[in-house]
Amino acid sequence: MAEPITAQARLDRIVVLIASNMVAEVCSLYVARADGPLELFATEGLKREAVHLTTMRAGEGLVGLIADSAEPLALSDAQNHPAFSYKPETGEEIYQSFLGVPVLRGGNTIGVLVVQNRARRSYSEEEVEALQTTAMLLAEMISSGELQSIVRPGAEIAVRLPMALRGAPIAEGLGLGHVVLHQPRVVVTKLVADDIQSEMMRLDSAIEAMRASVDALIDRTEPAAGGEHTEVLEAFRMIAHDRGWLRRLREAVNSGLTAEAAVERVQNDSRAKLQRQTDPYLRDRLHDLNDLANRLLHQLAGQSLVVSPDALPENAILVARWMGPAALLDYDRARLRGLVLEEAGASSHVAIVARALSIPAVSEVANITQIVEQGDAMIVDGSTGEIWLRPQQNVEVAYAEKAKLRARRQEQFRQLRDVPAVTRDGVPVGLHINAGLLIDMPHLAEVGAQSVGLFRTELQFMLSAHFPRLPAQQHLYATVLDSAGDRPVTFRTLDIGGDKVLPYMKGPEEENPALGWRAIRIGLDKPALLRLQLRAMLRASAGRQLRVMFPMVSTVEELVVARGLLERELAFIDRVGRQRPAELKVGVMIEVPSILWQLDEIAERVDFLSVGSNDLMQYLFAADRDNKRVAARFDSLSAPFLRALKDIADAGARHGKPVTLCGEIGGRTLEAMALIGIGYRGLSMSAPSVGAVKAMILSLDAGVVAGEIEAMLAGPYRGASLREPLRALAERLGVRL
Repeated sequence: MAEPITAQARLDRIVVLIASNMVAEVCSLYVARADGPLELFATEGLKREAVHLTTMRAGEGLVGLIADSAEPLALSDAQNHPAFSYKPETGEEIYQSFLGVPVLRGGNTIGVLVVQNRARRSYSEEEVEALQTTAMLLAEMISSGELQSIVRPGAEIAVRLPMALRGAPIAEGLGLGHVVLHQPRVVVTKLVADDIQSEMMRLDSAIEAMRASVDALIDRTEPAAGGEHTEVLEAFRMIAHDRGWLRRLREAVNSGLTAEAAVERVQNDSRAKLQRQTDPYLRDRLHDLNDLANRLLHQLAGQSLVVSPDALPENAILVARWMGPAALLDYDRARLRGLVLEEAGASSHVAIVARALSIPAVSEVANITQIVEQGDAMIVDGSTGEIWLRPQQNVEVAYAEKAKLRARRQEQFRQLRDVPAVTRDGVPVGLHINAGLLIDMPHLAEVGAQSVGLFRTELQFMLSAHFPRLPAQQHLYATVLDSAGDRPVTFRTLDIGGDKVLPYMKGPEEENPALGWRAIRIGLDKPALLRLQLRAMLRASAGRQLRVMFPMVSTVEELVVARGLLERELAFIDRVGRQRPAELKVGVMIEVPSILWQLDEIAERVDFLSVGSNDLMQYLFAADRDNKRVAARFDSLSAPFLRALKDIADAGARHGKPVTLCGEIGGRTLEAMALIGIGYRGLSMSAPSVGAVKAMILSLDAGVVAGEIEAMLAGPYRGASLREPLRALAERLGVRL
């Protein structure tokens, strides 16, 4: 029986065949190593002793230039090129002409394939394309890990290696599992076409079907788009008809590739350009080309664009460029261990749902969908934003210990569930949860929260295919109240607009939607919409307590009009003989800075105040919270912001009205300590944060902290962030953070 061929022998045969088919005297393959340089792995024509000895850094020589640019390079007089680098051990000085192409995988250069000739020669476009096709085959061989067996001891090939990545944490927790691509990648196995004309027909048919799917996407989305969103989608449609892109696809098929291989080649080129492009407009365009190519590949392969939720394996880490909340809810929560996205803010709706489901999630991980492979081992740390891809055993062991430690901490927090949240000096602090879905409600009892401090009613509207009618709204609110039992629920009226669009409601075109027609402004301009929601709430809470909160109130007059609509609905309830709520409390969410100068007038007209710190901070500092360039520029523990928050707490105290903070900062222990220090006695947060905040409260002396913060605000830290001084204070006082 013949012995199996080694990887080196196979490579040696391949370069001989390539040289013969290209009528070249030299063919060499350089493979990227994990430590940076490209190493000569096989050659026909150069000195064999140079194999595994000759290396090129990225940018060094012609090979390094190709690796750096991810572009082919054809030269008839290579030695006179300014980037030419002479390697004496190879004996290449006798060769004049040079053709090299990058070996690409997911847009990353993992090698360079080169042919050379003694005589000066101009390589044709057909020869360049033929070498690119061969490079695609070699890319599969390299990425499979087959060549790892022939590297020098201590060296590794730069594919499928352990990687440490960092993104933005959007949902706390720790997840260990295996990658599942939300949009599974199509693996192209057949590269060379049997019949070019047949492949061209397949490509044209798939292009038409892809265009139709894009049109359908736009038709479904357009009624709610408005403004910039509409322009983006229309630009996406235009790119689907881009002649240059379509010409490159057809040229690739004419070169002898199958339709799938042609799309993959053009997509690889686009990805390589994307990774090297800094211009935002061009990056967006290349992202769109990548998306369209992905759609086209799935069309050709007859595969669904997204993985079937029913096919989700155990211990799945879901990876996607972007995902809507409805798509995440389709998956079986019991099988999900984590979520990693390229794009999504901490306040995005998919992040809200991830937190509701207690799924560790990290976003802003660049190009993650191209870096991973289906089934890769992955660790997701939703607290720090760290991602470990294909982790080494010592990292797995360390994170397994961290997961056990977290589980022990969570068990300690569970033991505090029924312990009142009272500081060491006897100050009670109400801890509440933020919710928006029925799946949130069991957390109320699980974590021992006093109430639902914020129920986001808009999520029902956003996840529905049409406007929820009165019976549907009433049923949801009644079910929520039933689930809460004797714990109160504060319903925020519909807060749509800005980044919260409804797929069935057309809004106006706005230059800045976050400052435009949204929340209570829509409700006051469309009173029938707001009255319908208020009627559903009143019916659902017959004989029970109802707490209603109006969002984005900017003036006292808006509150007066909104309360007038509520009074009309109460009068209607009386006319038709329905039972009123046993108790009705009305409040406003303070998130617009103009309210800071109307606090006394507002407090006189409501039963409670809630602070939406997420929006209040972005409006106060004119910094979009979803804009990475400015979101982290201003600290939530800055003195100006704390002074604004203190003014609200003081106003509530003057008028005897309870004040609760409902933003993300209420669920962070250091920020929660500061909030208690400036007078807050109610904090509403995501359910997983309640235990840690309660443990902090039990270790806190509120009076001492209040005095220290007052001195900081008036002293040398005035106008600057108090984060580090507060952290030092917590350490000095033994506060458990």
